Amino acid sequence: MKEADLTGSDLDRAVSEAAKVLRAGGVVAYPTETSYGLGAVIDCKGALSRIFEIKARRKDKPLLVIIGDPAFLSELAACVPDQAKMLMERFWPGPLTILFPAKAGLPWPLCGQTGKIGLRISSHPVARALVNEVGRPVTATSANRSGLIAARTAQEVAEYLIDPAPDYILDGGPSPGGPPSSIVDVTVNPPAIIREGAIGAEDILALCG
Repeated sequence: MKEADLTGSDLDRAVSEAAKVLRAGGVVAYPTETSYGLGAVIDCKGALSRIFEIKARRKDKPLLVIIGDPAFLSELAACVPDQAKMLMERFWPGPLTILFPAKAGLPWPLCGQTGKIGLRISSHPVARALVNEVGRPVTATSANRSGLIAARTAQEVAEYLIDPAPDYILDGGPSPGGPPSSIVDVTVNPPAIIREGAIGAEDILALCG
């Protein structure tokens, strides 16, 4: 496992190295606007499976995904309801994960048996730089063993996830911590709040009715 300190002039080099690991089929821990996340490129089924091993995660719990641009919605979502567009305009980039109807044929770790895929655009500059450098959507599940506290620093990632461990830890300093991303399901009407997190339910309901 490699560990990089993301400071000053090391930024571009560290992000490029992490992106190289991802494109080669590896798993990278990186900071998001809530906690550190575990990333794998969604095309790399082996890396997606390894995330379940690293987290000891139940295989019926799909992995949430960060995209770099709304243009990727056409590749991943079967449709984009109008209320999803309102949520995206108001809360993206930010800690709001939206559950869309999944396009047919996506890898099982992204959807499980739900027929849905959870997507967001991160507001964290390191997470966005990494996803844009890779040029593909990347998973964003929390960097921890399932059911335990999420890592807020690169050091905590290294302490929490030892065997197996991610292939690369991108040290972007401490994440803010606090609640995880809120999750809203737009496959139903009206949209349903699946998890109230960093964005309050009242703010979501005020927009969606």
